[in-house]
Amino acid sequence: MTADTLLTRDIPLWNDAKTFLDVRSNDVHTLTSYRLARALLAEDVRVDEATVLPAILLHDVGWKRIDPALLRDAVGPNATRPDLVREHEVHGVQIAGEILRRHRPVGVDIDVVLAIIDRHDTLKDATSPEDALVKDADKAWRFSPHGVATISGWFDYETDETLAMLEDFVMPTMLTNAGRIMARAMLAAGRAQAQSEHYLKGI
Repeated sequence: MTADTLLTRDIPLWNDAKTFLDVRSNDVHTLTSYRLARALLAEDVRVDEATVLPAILLHDVGWKRIDPALLRDAVGPNATRPDLVREHEVHGVQIAGEILRRHRPVGVDIDVVLAIIDRHDTLKDATSPEDALVKDADKAWRFSPHGVATISGWFDYETDETLAMLEDFVMPTMLTNAGRIMARAMLAAGRAQAQSEHYLKGI
């Protein structure tokens, strides 16, 4: 996936953000989540895309300042360092704030965007429709082919194990109806692909 999926307004933000997104496959995660956010926005025209898209584009820049050796401990059902999740949000607000204030994109309320980034992982409930959509686009990536492959690699899981984990731990946290439908569809597609591969191998 390339950055040609970005709106013109968001390209300068991406050009600055991508230098912070070369950990945890966050570059591909971010572009995928951005595209998923655009799909979710199409289902609810009342949600402000000028808040959602800059927020999803910048939401994970803070991971750049976390020791890569600790990243595996920060996430997953058996995480031992959940404090790092909060830490990446704090760093993310600082980095995203610098990027947004540098470019001051037209129509974007910087304070609103930063408030979403500030608690995009650690606050489970949404404070606004825009916050809910950002959270769902971020989590929906986990159900995508890239998300499943990446998470499987983090935890040395088989695909079936990752999909089961996503269904048990992530699906119940989806906040919007469109987000739940999107996640269920990708979960079903992932399982269908895995089952087809088993059959083709004669398993």
